[in-house]
Amino acid sequence: MAEYLTQNDVREIAEYTRIGVEDSELEELTGQLNSIIDELQVIREYELDGVEPTFHPIGSLSNVIREDVPVEGFTQEEALENAPKVKDGSFLIPSILGEGGDR
Repeated sequence: MAEYLTQNDVREIAEYTRIGVEDSELEELTGQLNSIIDELQVIREYELDGVEPTFHPIGSLSNVIREDVPVEGFTQEEALENAPKVKDGSFLIPSILGEGGDR
C-alpha cells in the first residue's frame, strides 16, 4: 500500500477539523486513511476529460427558493405564551454552564 498521508498530515488534518486524535491513534488512523485512498485510486483509470456531470439532486430546477414575501409574525406575547418560564419579556432557560439556576 502506498503512503499518501503521513502521521503528521493526519495530525494536521485532525487539528484543522478539530477532531481529537491521540498520538496512540495516529498510526492506525493513518493506515486506514491511506487504505481508503488506495482503494479509490481505481477511479484514476477512467478517461474523464470532457465528460459532463450527469446527476444533479434538484434535476432541471434552476431556482427552488420561494419569493421573499414579508408576512405578519408573532407578537412577543404570542411567542412567550407557551414558554415554561418567562422573565422580563424573555424566555427563561436553565443554565448550561454550571452556574446553576435559570438564565
